[in-house]
Amino acid sequence: MEFEKLTQIIADILNVDAAEIRMETTFVNDLGADSLDLFQIIMGIEEEFDIEIAGEEAETIVSVGDAVNHIKQAIR
Repeated sequence: MEFEKLTQIIADILNVDAAEIRMETTFVNDLGADSLDLFQIIMGIEEEFDIEIAGEEAETIVSVGDAVNHIKQAIR
């Protein structure tokens, strides 16, 4: 469930096809996200899942899988 919601957030922000997003997809190298895009993705995650991601934690989120793992840990 987290993965599907996350892919929709990413697809909306980056204007990419959600079907092309995989767990191993990286935001910068694979999807071409810049720092503003990453900020918007983090904000979207926080809003969608009602969690808070600290700045130093956000810096460790490099791939979609990293984001999914972070979400799962935060909503336990």
